[in-house]
Amino acid sequence: MTVSLVLSVDVAAPAQDTWRAAVDWATQGDWMLGTTVRPTHQAGQGVGGRLEAFTGRGRLGFLDPMEITLWQPPRACHVLHTGRVVRGTGAFEVEPRGDQRSRFLWREDLDLPLGALGRLGWPLVRPFFAYGVRLSLRRFARSVEAASGR
Repeated sequence: MTVSLVLSVDVAAPAQDTWRAAVDWATQGDWMLGTTVRPTHQAGQGVGGRLEAFTGRGRLGFLDPMEITLWQPPRACHVLHTGRVVRGTGAFEVEPRGDQRSRFLWREDLDLPLGALGRLGWPLVRPFFAYGVRLSLRRFARSVEAASGR
């Protein structure tokens, strides 16, 4: 079963600044709750580039390897999640909203793990997952705006 989560945040910064911050994998952990990201192939840039995200704390968590399947700077990056826990596709897109504003869209289309247990648990987990992503996107917007001098 595939589930989708689509969230966005308005950013008071130009689209180019928003894109640059989104693909700065080394700093993604500064705004994404409980997650660190590192490129593993092609510096995580371009189609075929690879990334690994670790979500958790200490040794408790999971690794989320990804391969970039679409790379259209400064507008879109799509990935294929290839791990044991997280499988499916993800995307972020940057939409210009004039010269000094943009919208950052985050989308996940995930194949639920654990079969029937995953399907039963998703309605309970989804609000917390969405809350964490929403909070992370607000943190992202604030960091981009601060770096852009807004």
